[in-house]
Amino acid sequence: MPIPLVNSIASWFLKKRFHQIDLFLKYPNEVQNELLFHLLAKAKDTEIGKQYHFDSIGNYSTFAERVPISCYEDYQDLIERSRRGEHNIFWPHPIKWFAKSSGTTNAKSKFIPVSSESLEDCHYAASKDLLCLYLNNNPDSQLFTGKSLRLGGSKELYKENGTAFGDLSAILIDNMPFWAEYSSTPSNKVSLMSNWEHKMHAIVEETRYENVTSLAGVPSWMLVLLNKVLDDTGRDNLFDIWPNLEVYFHGGVSFVPYVDQYKAILPKQDFRYYEIYNASEGFFAIQDQNSSSELLLMLDYGIFYEFIDMSTYGSCQPKVIPLSAVELHKNYAVIITTNAGLWRYKIGDTVRFTSIDPYRIKVSGRTKHHINAFGEELIIENAENALQQVCAITNAEIVEYTAAPIFMSGRAKGSHEWLIEFKTLPEDIQEFNILLDTTLKSLNSDYEAKRLNDMTLNMPTIHIARERLFYDWLKRHDKLGGQHKIPRLSNSREYIDELLGLNVSVT
Repeated sequence: MPIPLVNSIASWFLKKRFHQIDLFLKYPNEVQNELLFHLLAKAKDTEIGKQYHFDSIGNYSTFAERVPISCYEDYQDLIERSRRGEHNIFWPHPIKWFAKSSGTTNAKSKFIPVSSESLEDCHYAASKDLLCLYLNNNPDSQLFTGKSLRLGGSKELYKENGTAFGDLSAILIDNMPFWAEYSSTPSNKVSLMSNWEHKMHAIVEETRYENVTSLAGVPSWMLVLLNKVLDDTGRDNLFDIWPNLEVYFHGGVSFVPYVDQYKAILPKQDFRYYEIYNASEGFFAIQDQNSSSELLLMLDYGIFYEFIDMSTYGSCQPKVIPLSAVELHKNYAVIITTNAGLWRYKIGDTVRFTSIDPYRIKVSGRTKHHINAFGEELIIENAENALQQVCAITNAEIVEYTAAPIFMSGRAKGSHEWLIEFKTLPEDIQEFNILLDTTLKSLNSDYEAKRLNDMTLNMPTIHIARERLFYDWLKRHDKLGGQHKIPRLSNSREYIDELLGLNVSVT
């Protein structure tokens, strides 16, 4: 299809969609309330709908009083029944797809329902909106002159009892419209390969001669692929291979630890980075400005949002509020009700609102991935901002890291223990440690209070990880590629103890 025609079609769709986006920008709470009652009406005759009498819920307060907050364990039995082919349990239409996810690097798998509505009205709608917002901000874009190099998960789809499960990315690729497949590389066959290391080689061979204009994938795994492309081609930067590359669409993990490494292999001032916020449970937010990495919360994808103030999270009476009641710069756990039948479901992420007109957010971490063994409330956002600042001062580069508490023993105070794999080591690891501690104090008043005069916490300990330690750990757990993540912070020593054991030998 000629590029001018493609751009004209995109422009037409853009104008049409912007009218709808403008509606939820102007009337966000009305759009959300209408969506909630649409979901309740749709599911009133399901098993859950009858249990909680959806047909008599007339306002948000009744909904919040009647329907309990839930997590995966609450849904597990219902989902297993649905996977076996039972219908009308939590959503009126048959669920054919289940996104297999561990959520973290835990061994236990989750099977998140993906309805036809969530596939079309959420995940695919978001992909089109991402292009719309990008093209609106960059009218001179040549995105459609080439292809998008996409990096999905490494799991195949497995049929079971008339339903199928696999990585969300595999489900999306398997069901994508022809126009999306035509404009993407590598082929579906290569994208769905299950062996990660064989898949890397196949992707390089299939994409190195393509006209790649954009990248899409999780930063950690995309970086592995791009470095392999450079190694196999003997080139210094990616523009030597793909001169028309203009944007990287990324999500899944924080981009902060990877910024400098991407800038080194994409050395152009005008190269663009666009962040998205999605998960197996839904697609939630999109960067809508060139100059800011804040994410616009998308309010018409069939997802109703609630939030738990993190200062009350885990208490007997957590403070749960709708979107209309959120405040700026507070940390909230995200609760969703969706068009795939998840009702008041905790997804495990935390966000912070940077704007409420419109509603824009930053993903601040995970509800389970923080360190609060001593009341210090250290979250991933603190850790990654501190590491970025310290690396800039010491000219260090980090590949991966994890941290956990050293618990008090006898009269010994507690502390934090860090295991860091460096691409470029700092000249003085002790200076790095002191700077990290000082920067964390400046970013987190609770941490600062616990470190005051070593009152509760001693100075942190840093171990240097051997090369490929975290990669080998993920490989050992069959978690290479896709959405699998290193557990950055943990309140237990489960991860760090195993990693420290592997740090002395290659497996």
